Formats: sequence, C-alpha cells, structure tokens
Amino acid sequence: MSGAGGAHLSRPGEVASAAGGPGEGCDLSGTTCPPHPAPLGTRGDPRRGRRTARRIALALALLLPLGAALALWRYAAALPPLDLTQAAARSTIVLDRDGRLLRPFATADGRWRLPLSAAGVDPRMLAMLTEYEDRRFASHPGIDPAAILRAAAQWLTHGRIVSGGSTLSMQVARLVEPRTERSLAQKLRQMVRAVELERRLGKAGVLDLYLALAPYGGAVEGLRAASLAYFGREPARLSFAEAALLVALPQSPEARRPDRAPEAARRARDRVLDIAGRRGLITQAEAEAAKAEPVPTGRRPFPMLAAHAAEAAVAAEPGTRVLRLSLDGRLQASLEALAAERAASAGPDLSAAILAIDNRTGAVLAHVGSAGYLDASRRGAIDMTAAIRSPGSALKPFIYALAFENGLAHPETLLDDRPSRFAATYAPENFDLTFQGTVTARRALQLSLNVPAVELTEALGPARFVARLRAAGAGIALPRDAAPGLPVALGGLGITLTDLARLYAGLARGSAVPDLVRRLDPAETRGPSPGMPVADPVAAWYVADILRGAAPPENALPNRIAYKTGTSYGYRDAWAAGFDRRVTIAVWVGRPDGAAVAGLVGRLVAAPILFDAFSRYGGEPEPLAQPREALVTTSAGLPPPLRHIRRDGPKTLAATLSAPLKIAYPPDGARIDLGLSEAGSPAALALKALGGVPPLTWLVDSLPVTSGARRQSEWRPEGAGFARISVMDAAGGSDSVVVRIE
Repeated sequence: MSGAGGAHLSRPGEVASAAGGPGEGCDLSGTTCPPHPAPLGTRGDPRRGRRTARRIALALALLLPLGAALALWRYAAALPPLDLTQAAARSTIVLDRDGRLLRPFATADGRWRLPLSAAGVDPRMLAMLTEYEDRRFASHPGIDPAAILRAAAQWLTHGRIVSGGSTLSMQVARLVEPRTERSLAQKLRQMVRAVELERRLGKAGVLDLYLALAPYGGAVEGLRAASLAYFGREPARLSFAEAALLVALPQSPEARRPDRAPEAARRARDRVLDIAGRRGLITQAEAEAAKAEPVPTGRRPFPMLAAHAAEAAVAAEPGTRVLRLSLDGRLQASLEALAAERAASAGPDLSAAILAIDNRTGAVLAHVGSAGYLDASRRGAIDMTAAIRSPGSALKPFIYALAFENGLAHPETLLDDRPSRFAATYAPENFDLTFQGTVTARRALQLSLNVPAVELTEALGPARFVARLRAAGAGIALPRDAAPGLPVALGGLGITLTDLARLYAGLARGSAVPDLVRRLDPAETRGPSPGMPVADPVAAWYVADILRGAAPPENALPNRIAYKTGTSYGYRDAWAAGFDRRVTIAVWVGRPDGAAVAGLVGRLVAAPILFDAFSRYGGEPEPLAQPREALVTTSAGLPPPLRHIRRDGPKTLAATLSAPLKIAYPPDGARIDLGLSEAGSPAALALKALGGVPPLTWLVDSLPVTSGARRQSEWRPEGAGFARISVMDAAGGSDSVVVRIE
C-alpha cells in the first residue's frame, strides 16, 4: 500500500529503501541485521589489527634512524679529510733540566698555546670538566644521542635553545675546524668530525686536544697557558676554585674573562663548584671554601727565565717545539733576582751577568745575561755573557799557573813589588799606588800586585801566555790584532764572561777547560771543543790554594772558595770569578755601552755578588784535592833557583833582614805651612827616612823627586794642597804618607 508522500512499507524480509534504513536483508526490528562490514585488513580478530599497527610503528622507528644514519654517512663521505695540521701547532717552550718551564714563545699567529696532556692535570679537575661539560664522555662514540634529543625537545618546547647537545668531542671538532656560522649543517659537520676524531685519536687524544685548544680569552688558548696567565702556576697545582674557573671559561671565554668581567667569572665558577659539590667530586665544605676565594682581576706575565739562553736555543733549532736546557730553574731564578737587585743598587744604567758551570760535566747551571731582559735603561736585551770586555786582573791566576807549571816559580818564591820599568817604557803601578816590596808569589797573587805579574809575564813571554789561553779554548781579542805585549797581564786584551768562566772551570778540574753543555736532549749543542789543559794538576792546585786564601769581601766568610777579581782600565768593567770542586761561577758588572763608572771596582761590586751566588747555589764548598806531587814548604825550603825570581835573590833576601823602611818626616796626616822663600815661592819640605836598603827613591804623587844613598832629601811643592809622599829602597820596601801643604 502507498500512502501520501509515496512512502513504501516493505514486507517482512524485504530490503529497506536506500533512504537511510538498515542495509539489505535487515528488517525494521533489526533482529535479523548482519554486522557492519569490517575495514579491509582488519576483518576477523581485532588483536591482529593492533599487532599490525605496532609493526608499522616499529618499521618507522627503525627506518627513520637508518635513514638519518644513511644521510649522515653520505654527508660524512662528502666532507674533505680531517686536517689536524693547525690543531697540532703549539707554542715553542724552553724547559730546565728538571722539566720546569723557563720561557714559552707565542705561535706564528701570535697565540699562546702551550703543550699539555691530561697526565699534567689534577685528576679532580678533569672530573670537574667532564661532569660539567660531558657526563657521558667516557661511554659515547663522539656524539651523545640522549643529549641531542634532550636539546631538541627543549628547543621545540621553548622555541629557543635551552641547552646544547655538544659533547667534548664535538667542541674539539669545532676548535679543529673553526666556523663563524651557526647552522644545522655546521652542527652535523661537528658530529661527523667528533666521531672521526674519536676513531682516530681515542678518548685520551680527544681530551688532550681539548686541553690544548680550549679558548680562554684573547690570545690565550689551552689550559696550561690559561693557568699560567691567570694564576702563575701549572695546571697540576691549581686549587678547587682556580680549577672550577678554568672549567667554566671556555663556554664564554670573552664574556667571562676575569680580567674584564670578574663578577661574571665568579658566577660561572660558582656554578661549577655547585655541580662538583652536588655530585660528590668535592665536599660541600670544600665547595663553600672555594667560593670564598677571590677571582683574579688581571693576567700575569708568562715566565721569562733565562731569556737570552732560551732565545739562543730557539734560534739554533727553530723547528723544535720543546727544548730542554741544562739550566737549574730555581738557581736561575735566584741569580736573576740577585743580578737585578745588585745592579740597581750599584747605580743607573748598570747591568750584570752571571754564569754558573758544573765542573764535572760542563753543564751550564745558570745563564744570567743581564740585570733584566726587559729593562731598556740597562740594555737588558744584550747578553753580556757573550760580550768581549777587558778582564783587568782576572787573568793573573793563569800567569802564575803557567809560571808554576814551567818551573819559573813556586807559591813561596819571592818576588819584588817595587817601581820597575819593563821594555824601557812600561812602568806598571798597583791599584792603590803603593808597593809592597819583596813578597811571596802567594801573597802577590792574593793582593793582585801588578809588578810581579808583569815580571812573570816577561819571563814567560806574553805571546806564549796568550797562545796558551787560546789553545785551552778561550777566544782572546787583542787591540787592532796587535802582537801580545806585557799589558796583557793586566787586562790589555778582550775576553767574554763565558770564556773566563770556562778557564776558571779548567783550573777547578785541574785539566782541560770543559766543553759547555747547554742542552739535555738528543739535539744537544755544545760550546767550543776543549783543547789542551789551561794548567797541569799541580799548578792548578797551587793557584786554587792561593786564591782560597784571598781576603773575602766585607761580611763574607774566608777560606771558602778560590776566587779572583778584576777591574778594567778606566773603571769600565768589574769582574769576579770563583770555584770550588763542584761549581764555577763568574760575574761581570758594568755598562753595556762600555762607559766608565766611577767606583766600579771588582772587589767592591762584583765579589759580593759572587759570594752571594755561591750561597744561593747551596751546600758546603769543597776544596780541590791536593795532588801527591804538590810541594808544600816555605821559601827557605825551596831549591835555590826557586827561592827568588831575581838573579840577585840571595842578596835581596839578606837585605830584607835589615830594619824596615819608614818615613820619619813628615808624619802621616800632617798639615805643614812652609811659608815662602826669598824668591817668593813655597819653601822646600825636608824628607827623612829610617831603615831600608839604599839607594832610596823618593816620589811625590807617583812622580820621582830624587834618589841616592842618603836617607834625607827635600821637595819643593808648586802650591798648596794634599800630596802623597812615598819612598822605596833597593829591596823593594816602601812607605807612604799623605800631608797637606798650606
């Protein structure tokens, strides 16, 4: 039946119309309706559908990382080979005999990048570093997936970078291949290089690279350079606070530089200390104590010990990055301070140089080239150990040694110290303008008398003396290459402090001068090769025994070291050289430009430095062993030819038994008003002497007045003032007084 609207009622069992009724074969009651058709692939058990979904998710989870890995592999294959040439560049460093740093040099591009390995760092600092920068450094292959996912999630959540996912290895990769841009491609490159670095170098190698390359602000790179720049010591000796600061700086080296932003540096340091305390690397008490330490507000200068020796070593081997010298760093530092202090007290523009040599090995233990390398007023950049200067009386011991060796004299041979003229025109005088008369060779050398030294040089021959020094390995310079003359006995030649020290070391050894050892590595460089001995063992011991008895400078103990001083003509150079069985030390003081300095006397200026240097060397001085052949006796016990160097020796010896020569008038210190003669000029002053052996010679201000057998004479002064009046006899006896004429 049809109703209004054309509605159609189906009979039982018929299919409802398509106008929204149940599907085909379903009656209105729905009791006979079949279930809805299941989606394709899920018909049947619903658990099968869930398993299929999991398989699809697993496949995607596997395919995506594989795809990412494949893409990363293809990206890595497209990169050029990793070049570590620039990363391997290090500062050249010069070390002492025990490996202590003497002086570093900047790299060619002006950076301070000192070599360092993890073995030279406190393990607790390394633990702070890895805990703060990369906790899983020991386990990951160069990249840390967990850290990367955490960083990515934080970035997606916050819309900005909250924490980085870089590992220490990735940071090293960035330092090895620095790039200015910050991009995903650059991050991928770092990841690839990090894995490559770990495969090539291993964990230890990567950590060493980080310690060498990490930036610390400005031109300072690497932990060792930063430790020296900010704290003045090596990384193995840092406190917890110092170590924490150096852990924090590389993250923002310029923003946290303590010399520019000390407050930012302090906050960064304290964060590292908090982490170290929470994670048990240090105790909470240690962390709080470390926070109380101040941060440095400036940079320290890098060490510059033995600057001249270091420069010479680098110039000799410019390609060597680590140079180990024979120097003792502690002694070097002490003697550099001594030279600077004494030069400053001696006067402006003065410099000082000190050289110390191990007598047994010839190793240079200290090389102080000036009173301050950076002191321009004292021309500190000039190495005065290599400057040729006049030694004054410093070579006299070698005259005596050669005379002893050749049988011309013995320490107890009598010599005459009286006015003498050599080669018709040469008339040497003593430093104090007095004469001692007849003295032993021992006393003549201890007092540094000039006439006996010249007399021995004349007997030996000056050319022979100079030739012996040269044969022993010393460089001797003569004025205008002239033939050696008698003035060489008193410093009329040129020699360096280095060669003078070598000659004295030859005396100490009783054999050849040492071949100087300046390096303690396979590329060892040496000084001039040793030649013939400067003296035989007996002669060397005689000289050492004499010099050991020389009067020490003021406030110094006697009989400790054998030493001799020298003062060059015009007070330009002051010298002192001394030795015991262990070590030889030589000292020079003067102006590098060679200008004269009033009062610059070796005994007063250089000798105190020498004795102080020996005390800083340490230990008790050891005298030389006496050779079995050495003859210890008095003048009377010598064979007649050795009792006196003069042919009339016996006569002179008998003469010395008479009363000593003495000026009876005028008395020393007298003020004498002579009045005027009838001609209007000053009247004559009577001169009277007692004792002595005629003939007598009277001198006023070193100029002869008269001579003769009489002990009475007179002198007519030209005007008022002070005058030194001296008298000498035939035996070499003398006496002097100073008077004032009014």
